[in-house]
This record gives sequence, structure tokens and C-alpha cells, in this order.
Amino acid sequence: MIADTADTAELHDSIISWFDANSRDLPWRRNASPWAVMVSEFMLQQTPVSRVLPVYEAWIERWPTPADLSKASTGEAVRAWGRLGYPRRALRLHAAATAIVEQHGGEVPKSHEALLALPGIGEYTAAAVASFAYGQRHVVLDTNVRRVFARIAAGQQFPATSLTSAERELATSLMPEHNAHRWAAATMELGALICTARAPICSECPVADLCSCRWRKEGYPAYDGPPRSGQAWAGTDRQCRGRLMAVLRDSPVPVPKTQLDLVWTDELQRERALDGLVADGLVEPLEDDLYRLPE
Repeated sequence: MIADTADTAELHDSIISWFDANSRDLPWRRNASPWAVMVSEFMLQQTPVSRVLPVYEAWIERWPTPADLSKASTGEAVRAWGRLGYPRRALRLHAAATAIVEQHGGEVPKSHEALLALPGIGEYTAAAVASFAYGQRHVVLDTNVRRVFARIAAGQQFPATSLTSAERELATSLMPEHNAHRWAAATMELGALICTARAPICSECPVADLCSCRWRKEGYPAYDGPPRSGQAWAGTDRQCRGRLMAVLRDSPVPVPKTQLDLVWTDELQRERALDGLVADGLVEPLEDDLYRLPE
């Protein structure tokens, strides 16, 4: 744990100063409007920045406000989502935009409670929008922040596989009274660029010389928790769903089932994936065994 208030203040100053000098020039930081931040947070879930950037910029240019998106069909949203993966996020973002128009006059709500009440928004996204767009004081815990806090304060290489109450209490205790939104962004950036999962660059860490990192101080003890298996892709239902979605996304007209059958050889898995896409509202079945993105 961080020793005392003075050490915590020094930690805040060091990490925020590092962020001010080294943060990436990202479009949702240049334009930190509530809608821009919300779109970025939806897209960045389980997706690296490099993949998000071109899709985000095209999306904001096409739909610069929630009202603009709400006027589009869900199929247009799914098609514009492209190959970001987890396309249900596009449906949820569209639903959130519609709710913002219908319930909040087209303006992204400011309160954490109102944000949480929007479709498809959980605790993390509500806190991130309230913090980054409105400068409010909230705990914002993504994978990068959790890893930074696990190393600095708990002396562990990695955090638990799922968020714990102890982690939230720790994050709350470390949050500064002022500039909490900068602290949230700075710790997130530190985890993304320096305190990375596989190859942390401790020589460039702003707290390395402060003896503030317990993991470093204790000799980098290896993670000894439950196995941290990466997400498989090849041969999974997710890959099959992606292949089916790619065909439908690239076609301006409904696609015959026979064409979809060509993209995956395992018939049972293909049928299961297609049924799942229909159940999720991502694909619409038509007469004559045709399929399309939803209208």
C-alpha cells in the first residue's frame, strides 16, 4: 500500500505530470464532448486504440450527435461498426443514442445515475463518461488501471481475474480530491504505454525513482493466481459469427443462405452462430431463405 498522504500526493503529481507530457493525441481527447467520449468508450471495450481510430473518426463524422445516430437504422450502425468485433456494441450504442434523444433532449446526461440508466451502459462506461466528459470525481477502472494499481499498491504482477471490492476500495483511496478525471486518464495511459502486461518499461515509469511501486520494490514477484488464459479466436463461434457478419456487411442486398453456408464448413457451429446473430438482433431473416442486417 502507499505509505501516507504525502506519498499519495507525490504519486498523483508524478503520474499526472508524466501524462501531461506524454499522453497520446487521440481524437476523443481533442474533442472531449460527452457524445465523443461515449462513442470512444463503447468502441474501446476489448479493442485496441489502433483498430478503433479509423472507425471512430468515420463514425463521428457521419453521426456527430446522438440525434444523428438515432435517425439511422440499426443495420447502418452495425455496418459502420465494421470489423471492430463484438457488434452488439453497435446496437447498444444506437439504443443509447435513441434513449438520449427521447429522454434527455438529445444531450448526453451529466449525472452518473442517468448515464447508468441508459441502454448498454454499465458502471465503467458511466464513470468514464462522467469523468472524462464532465470532469467529475469517479473511480474509473479498466484493465490498464487495475494492472497499474495492482503493481504499485498491492505488489502484484496482475490484478484478480475479475474486479473485487478490495480493488475498488483501493482505487477510491488513491483518487485525488482534485483533478480526479486527469488521474483516471493518466493511470489509464500509464498502463497502456508503460506498465504494460507483457513488457513493462520500468525505466520510463514516472514512479520508478520514487520507490512507490511495491511490485518493483519487492523484486517483481510473478503472478501466482488463477491461470490468465487469453481469449481464443481460431475455430470459435466468435470467428464463425465474424465470417457471417462480414458477408452480410459487404452485401448491399439480402444474402441467400447458400452463400452464408460457404463461409464455414462446420454445419452445426455455423447454424448455431447464425441463430445467435438472429437472436441478438444483428441479423434479420427474410422469406426465401434470405438474410440481411436489420433495417
